[in-house]
Amino acid sequence: MGKYETFHVNDCFDHDNAMKYLVLVIYDISSNRKRAKLAKLLESFGFRVQKSAFEAVMTTPQYNKLIKRIDRLIDEENDYVRVYRLTGNVEISTWGKIQNIIEENVMIF
Repeated sequence: MGKYETFHVNDCFDHDNAMKYLVLVIYDISSNRKRAKLAKLLESFGFRVQKSAFEAVMTTPQYNKLIKRIDRLIDEENDYVRVYRLTGNVEISTWGKIQNIIEENVMIF
């Protein structure tokens, strides 16, 4: 069995007592231009964890803003995007070298 690490992400709140969520976005975009545009958008919210996968910790207003911007960018006939807003206690298991992401009391690897 390979070596892996397991981390737990618990619900947390920001300084305004707004709930923060772990969000995972994965995608397959047909156009190089749109794929680069989506990656730039996602980098403004979180961190790339794989070639077509990003993680972020965000509040509901940030999440809603992201969803609206993705909706305007995507061609549903040719593109594929999945956004997971994870709530509760989340367990993440990782294998390989992944950049550490720390957001206040939340750690994502």
